[in-house]
Amino acid sequence: MPYQTVFIEFFEHVKESINQGTFAKLTLAKTIGNTDLKNIYVRLHILESGGYNFALTFRYNSHESEYFHSPDEAFDVLRTYIKNPFTSALLFTTEMDLTFKVNKKNAGSLVEQAPTFKHASPPMLEMIKRGIVQI
Repeated sequence: MPYQTVFIEFFEHVKESINQGTFAKLTLAKTIGNTDLKNIYVRLHILESGGYNFALTFRYNSHESEYFHSPDEAFDVLRTYIKNPFTSALLFTTEMDLTFKVNKKNAGSLVEQAPTFKHASPPMLEMIKRGIVQI
């Protein structure tokens, strides 16, 4: 299946994990070649208005930059980095770890594994506590 279609499905799992209160962490990793950009870390950021958005931390060889985006904007930003330079994205939840991969033939795949994290991220727990997410 084309990787673009699979990445849409992967990001639906990201949003679902937030709605279920199980989100722990999201990372884009495994670059193609030697690049200055090493990783993109995605974490939840609680808004004072009661909603949330994503904090995207771009980790380079020499520095880090952080940007804040709505869920839809974050999807648009992250998908531009698939195959440019990242070949995988890892979603960590309290229920499972989900890995999105792109192979050399531009086919995408999802691999589900046992969860690495036993607890949701602190912002996720705070969102549950405040009632931002109803589980």
